[in-house]
Amino acid sequence: MTSRFSEFFTQRLLRGLNRRVNNFKIATVSRLVARRSPPPSGAPVVFFKASSGIDDLSWNSGFHLLASWALRLRGVPVVYFACRAGMSKCVLGTNREDPYKEMPCKSCIAQSKALYAGVPALAKDEEKSAAVDWFTFQRNAELENEISNLSVDELSRVVYRDLPLGALCLPALRWVLRVHHLADDATTRYLLREYILSAWNVAQKFAQLLDETQPRAVIVFNGQFFPEATARHVALKRGLRVITHEVGLLPATAYFTDGEATAYPIKIPDEFELSEAQNAKLDAYLAKRFKGDFTMAGVKFWADMKGLDEAFLQKAAGFKQIVPIFTNVIFDTSQPHANTVFDDMFDWLDLSLDVVKEHPETLFVIRAHPDELRVRKASRETVGGWVEARQADALPNVVFIAPNETLSSYELILKSKFVMIYNSTIGLEASLMGAAVLCAGKARFTQYPTVFFPQTQSETRQMMEEFLAAEKIAVPAEFQRNARRFLYYQLYKTSLPFGDFLGKSIRPSESTLKTFPLSALQKSAALQTFLEGVLNGGDFLLNE
Repeated sequence: MTSRFSEFFTQRLLRGLNRRVNNFKIATVSRLVARRSPPPSGAPVVFFKASSGIDDLSWNSGFHLLASWALRLRGVPVVYFACRAGMSKCVLGTNREDPYKEMPCKSCIAQSKALYAGVPALAKDEEKSAAVDWFTFQRNAELENEISNLSVDELSRVVYRDLPLGALCLPALRWVLRVHHLADDATTRYLLREYILSAWNVAQKFAQLLDETQPRAVIVFNGQFFPEATARHVALKRGLRVITHEVGLLPATAYFTDGEATAYPIKIPDEFELSEAQNAKLDAYLAKRFKGDFTMAGVKFWADMKGLDEAFLQKAAGFKQIVPIFTNVIFDTSQPHANTVFDDMFDWLDLSLDVVKEHPETLFVIRAHPDELRVRKASRETVGGWVEARQADALPNVVFIAPNETLSSYELILKSKFVMIYNSTIGLEASLMGAAVLCAGKARFTQYPTVFFPQTQSETRQMMEEFLAAEKIAVPAEFQRNARRFLYYQLYKTSLPFGDFLGKSIRPSESTLKTFPLSALQKSAALQTFLEGVLNGGDFLLNE
């Protein structure tokens, strides 16, 4: 216990020291940017990212800051929409163990002040290269009264003055509570009410800012969490251009898009084919990934990926064929996009289990996503819980692989008849390997023909039955071709590298600002791509 406490105290001390050093560096560069920026010209660009960090420099906070500096150095005025206790409850400030706990506004505001050092508060009729619009919270008594006695289902459908507040708040609530299916209890109702009231306040304050500034574009973090989702909704209703951003697929990279970043829309020219050099580059990446040597959003999931053990192989030998079922994290921000055929992933698993029971000749391997157990982000509605509730692992033809087991999914795919996924990236990789993939949820890669993707539940079940019965499954050649094209674009065209400016911190979700000359911001290929996208309607694709 003493050792664990000491380790916790040491890490907290190191994080605090790292934050102070980091913020000093940020403030130094911020003031330098203010001095070196040319006189502002034209309509401003508005930046908003209330859900990407509290008292640290998250990767998305770093992208936000660097992108805004690049615009200011180009002479484009920037307005930061910044929270000064502007929400009753916010996404990252909510304590799911104690939802009534006060928000950490003091440390969050202090961090925002460090990020925007040297930037004055927004003032009317005053041209500045940059300004901060600090918004505060004001409760709407009429709205509060209207929603005070509503159930969770009723709250989720609240529309107030043409603003779908309930729908805008649902993804954030599910993410905070780490579940998809929300309990209709006092705590959940309280949080959803406060999120709705906070979203309305954001909408009013952001609309006022848009009226005052008439921006050329709005840039927000991911667009899924309710503060940014609300701002995006308000801006789009006015016909403004809204750009969202998220972490890219490669380390220290960012993804910017005019669409929804969590849906990852990519426009690949029909005529694009990988060159020999590009194929070699992609193959080198895949070779590392298939060994488990990769990170996602700064997190390394497989420290020691292992092959299929003898016990598994002996069990599998007793069956005609193997079919892995790869799942997702139920509260992830990709899930609202995925749920087009099924209500949710567990709905799909229920249908799949019915088929599993009818095919004792097939070994089904249900694999939980490793992110279900991520530190500080562990799911409360898990595939393991579903397996236990349905007694799926009691079936002789089912093997359940827990999220912390490092068994190689790629070896499993090689031995499988076909692969079943909801919307997991492993489906794209299985297509790259030439496997037949039956997909049940809309995924980033289903915008191109890469997998079998039936559009109804009955068709999904029918295709599952057909694949199980088939001697051989004919996979269209275009699936593998499109999978390679899509992944290459995702890795090397849409993922803008910021590694020259941001480095790893103590926690994987946090970054540190590196030391660099200001001229590096103006020469960066990533930032030039960003500027071209914002100022000239570019596609945010890196020119290799």
